[in-house]
Amino acid sequence: MSVFTEVGRDQLVEFLRQYSVGQLLDYRGIAAGIENTNYFVDTDKQQLVLTLFEHQQESELEYCLGLMGALAEAGIPTAGPVAGIDHKTLRHLAGKPAALVTRLSGKSVEQPTIEHCHALGSMLADFHRVGQNYPPTQSNPRGEEWFQATAEEVMPKISADQVQLLRTELNLQVVVDNAALPQGVIHADLFRDNALFEGAELSGVIDLYAACNDSLLYDLAICVNDWCIDSAGAIDLERGRALVGAYHQRRPISVAERDAWPMMLRRAALRFWLSRLRDKFFPRPGHLTRVLDPDHFLTILQRRMDHPETLAGLDCQAVA
Repeated sequence: MSVFTEVGRDQLVEFLRQYSVGQLLDYRGIAAGIENTNYFVDTDKQQLVLTLFEHQQESELEYCLGLMGALAEAGIPTAGPVAGIDHKTLRHLAGKPAALVTRLSGKSVEQPTIEHCHALGSMLADFHRVGQNYPPTQSNPRGEEWFQATAEEVMPKISADQVQLLRTELNLQVVVDNAALPQGVIHADLFRDNALFEGAELSGVIDLYAACNDSLLYDLAICVNDWCIDSAGAIDLERGRALVGAYHQRRPISVAERDAWPMMLRRAALRFWLSRLRDKFFPRPGHLTRVLDPDHFLTILQRRMDHPETLAGLDCQAVA
């Protein structure tokens, strides 16, 4: 979440006339995140989050907003889209597609505990189970074509050693067939700043605008690579066992997924190394924006390549 598009107070007041959310009291930009423009919006009736979408197509957004509503109805603690007086949840503001969603309580955690990881694993399994009953589909916009195109874009900017590593990993990933693994709706960006807690209790999952259909295991790998690592990028076994074990209890992991796990962890690390390289070398202008360090995920990728992490190490027994 960032501010790339500035919204004036008069613009926002006029925008809110299309909703029954009360009178505007205050609003302020949110600096966290890197994809869209976000504001906290306070009215005399409720607290909301306004998002202006900087690059997504309306069909993608309708998928995500519909998913948020379906998850919320099923009891998954996600922010729900707010419909206007015309019953629409997606409209335009400052020349960009925009939506209001409810603001959830709680705050993100910088240093996840075993309890946090256990709660996240349970929720993610429920998220995946509910998502498999969501009829619309949306292919992952950061699939194979994106990997290749982004790599070509950033390779002139990185060292020869990094180019060699990147080419080697891309050549390996392209021959891996994940289509036979369980598929469904994934969050695709469930980092620590996209989950809210009140103490050890998970109170909300936010920023579902990267959600799409892909391998469920990919989502789990993304989470483990962020929630369960030490300073050297290795998986912390206690937190990893808590997250993956809680997930496995609610959505059993198959033998095929167990076998795919080491390469899936690498794919998840590669995806975020590439996106952070692109954001570093080709930044978009904006206010209150931040650029995340790509070397963090380079370190994780190298660790996964040199020291393959298996599900057996997390005491997770796969099922047939």
